[in-house]
Amino acid sequence: MGIIKLKNIKVYAYHGCLVEEKKIGSDYRVDLKIKADLSKSAVSDKLAETVDYVHLNHIVKEEMAIRSKLLEHAAERILVRILDEILLVDKAVVNVSKINPPIGGNVEMVTITRSKKR
Repeated sequence: MGIIKLKNIKVYAYHGCLVEEKKIGSDYRVDLKIKADLSKSAVSDKLAETVDYVHLNHIVKEEMAIRSKLLEHAAERILVRILDEILLVDKAVVNVSKINPPIGGNVEMVTITRSKKR
C-alpha cells in the first residue's frame, strides 16, 4: 500500500449559500490524500501502473469549478469521481477549505473533511 498527497491545491470558485458568494467568488484550498497499491509501479517505473497525480489534480479543479452551496457537496463529487475513474485508489480523503469565509469574524479558513473507500 502507498499514499499520494496533493497539498494546497489553490482554486478560485463560487461556492456558498449567500448571493454575494455566487457573484464574487472566493479562494479555496483543497488537500487530497489517496491510498493505493503502488507496489507494481515502484518496481516497473511505469506511469500506467500508478495513480497519476496530474489526473487527481484535474478532477479537483473540474469539480471545484461546479458551483455548490456546501463544501461537503463539492468534496463528495471529488471523491466519487476519483473512485469512479481511478481503479487503483482504495481510499481517498479530501479537505476543502474556504479562505477568509464571510462569517462575521477574523477566520483564516473553514475546512471540511470527507473520505470514501471502496
